Amino acid sequence: MTKDQVFDVAIIGGGIVGAATFYKMQLRYPELKIVLIEKEKGLADHQTGNNSGVIHSGLYYTPGSLKAENCVKGRKELVAFSKEHNIPHDVCGKVVVAVDESELPMLDKIFEIGKQNGIEGIEKITAEQIKEHEPFCVGIAGIWVPVTGIIDYRAATEKMVELALALNQNSKLVLGEEVTGINKMGEHEEVVTSKSTYKSKYLVFCGGLQADRLAKKDQIDLKEKVVGFRGDYYELTDQGKHKIKNLIYPVPNPEFPFLGVHFTRMTNGEVECGPNAVFTFKREGYGKTDFSLRDSFDALTYSGTWKLFFKNMKFGIDEYRRAFSKKLFLNTLQRLVPSLTMDDLKPGRSGVRALLLGTDGDTRDDFRIEYGKNSIHVLNAPSPAATAALAIGGQICGMAEEKFGLKTAN
Repeated sequence: MTKDQVFDVAIIGGGIVGAATFYKMQLRYPELKIVLIEKEKGLADHQTGNNSGVIHSGLYYTPGSLKAENCVKGRKELVAFSKEHNIPHDVCGKVVVAVDESELPMLDKIFEIGKQNGIEGIEKITAEQIKEHEPFCVGIAGIWVPVTGIIDYRAATEKMVELALALNQNSKLVLGEEVTGINKMGEHEEVVTSKSTYKSKYLVFCGGLQADRLAKKDQIDLKEKVVGFRGDYYELTDQGKHKIKNLIYPVPNPEFPFLGVHFTRMTNGEVECGPNAVFTFKREGYGKTDFSLRDSFDALTYSGTWKLFFKNMKFGIDEYRRAFSKKLFLNTLQRLVPSLTMDDLKPGRSGVRALLLGTDGDTRDDFRIEYGKNSIHVLNAPSPAATAALAIGGQICGMAEEKFGLKTAN
């Protein structure tokens, strides 16, 4: 093995969490030789590059949780980072809209959560005030969240890696190599990929949709499994775009582990509607009929998957019907914007979310980061992980100091 294949830290996973960890760690320890390994040919090719591009405020997350603290801190860092490095973004604000009286208690609850999480400038608004922000939206009450925004997460990810590489000429980005094995080799961990082998003192895993499988390769005793849920989007056609100014969200259903179909103006000026949430038969499958025997077998032989299905049977059926019916998708969108028509919609892209699912069928709601022997594993990083990425990267640096004894150069 050549000398340039030996590193102080190897980070596996080139989504925004891996990129932010690389950037934060190289910033704090510029003398460390770090390698970032990504199996795809480009960065941010899965959850990061296929999400709705929203800078989340921290409105929904349990006060004191890792999600709440990292989202609020990470949002502020991300906006400052984007301003400094000219990443396309816009802190445009959003409205959360109740259309039925039954939704008012939940609206009040998330408003109180928002206040506890210290979200700047949030206010309850009336039906008339909703229309001031979104003239075509109809609701009975809402929340105005001025610090929510939109961003190009791919551009942010690429910039973080570019900056990290500039800090140490001996650090390295490796693309197109899938990690196939982890072996203990004396003082080093050996990372075997599809094309090469690397040695590193310490490992950080930010594997997203593959987090549980990478944990197993590193001998982590993980009882939960990652299960993928695909989200399909529609886009507004040119004739429908004027009906959405920025972002419109429904009041989330507390019985369902997703935020619901919403409207998002993207940084390129397009407007997306979605996503729904359907079980996917391929973890990295973005088409409605994509299938992987291994992924399907993994998920469908796991008791937690079936318990989740049974707990959410009605929602699941509705989501599947809507995935294959533009009319049903439109009906959902018309709850918030009644004037939308079939001609206002055209099919958009899809994304896949990774959910760490317990054997009891419960989604592990909070972020989860754990130690291995000479490693740190990001086991669960669902939304708002992209917003929180820089804060998560900072947290991982702190964990690495504590666990591995990393020290900054004086």
